[in-house]
Amino acid sequence: MTSPAAVYRATRKRNDLAWNAYVMRPLAAVVVAALERSPVTPNQLTLLNLAIFLVAAALFVGAPSQAGGLAAVAVLELSYLFDCADGMLARLRKTASPTGHLFDFFTDEAKATLLAAAMGVRLYRTGGLGVDLAAWPAGDARFLLACVVEVVVVASAISLTNFVRRPELTGKETPTEAHYEANAPSTALGARLVRAPMALLQLLNHYPSHLWLWVALGRLDAYFWLYLALNSLYLARGWLGLVLRFGRS
Repeated sequence: MTSPAAVYRATRKRNDLAWNAYVMRPLAAVVVAALERSPVTPNQLTLLNLAIFLVAAALFVGAPSQAGGLAAVAVLELSYLFDCADGMLARLRKTASPTGHLFDFFTDEAKATLLAAAMGVRLYRTGGLGVDLAAWPAGDARFLLACVVEVVVVASAISLTNFVRRPELTGKETPTEAHYEANAPSTALGARLVRAPMALLQLLNHYPSHLWLWVALGRLDAYFWLYLALNSLYLARGWLGLVLRFGRS
C-alpha cells in the first residue's frame, strides 16, 4: 500500500487553496491510501460525498440550534474530505478523465445550490441579521424571499460557468484537470496585481475553507449575505463579458 505521505505528494495540485493543501488533502490522502487497491471507484466517492452533503444540509435545516449547526458543518467537512479524495484517487490510479472531472464539477455546483437553500431556510427558522443590518426574527418571510433570490443567483452563476467553459467558446477540449490548473495564470506583475482581489473572492466563496468559523461564531447569517454578494458579483462580471462579446454589432 502506498503511504499517505506518498499519496499526497503524487496527487497534490498546483495553486491549491491553503485549506485544501494543509488540511483536507493530507486527511484525504489517508483515505486514498486505504482505498488504492480496493474496487471503489473515484465516481463512487463523488456520489458518496454528495450523499453525505445531503445529510449536512438536512442538519442545517432540521437542527437549528448552535450544536446542530456545528454538527452540520462537521458533516459538510466530511463530505468535502471525500470530494478531495475522489480526484486524488483518480490521479493516483492514473484514471482521471474529462467525464469524471465534469461529474465532479456537476456535484460540486449542485452542493453549492443546496447550501444556499439550506442556509436560507435555517435562518428563516432561527432569525438573524438581515440585509439591512437589522435583526430579523424567526419566521420572517424576508428570509424565505432572500433564500429564493440566493438560489436563483447561485444556479445562474453555475449556468454561466458551464456556458463560458464550453469548448465551442474556449476553443479547448474539456480538461481532465480543474479549471485553474488547465488555465495557468500569468506570472507578470500586472496580472498578479489584478488577480489578487479575484483570489480573495474565490477564497471567500470557497465555503469549506471557513464556513465552520462562521457557524462557530454564530454568524451564519453574515455568511449567507456574503455568499449572495459574491455570487452576484461573479454573475454580473460574467454577464458583462458576455454582453461585450456577443453584443457587438
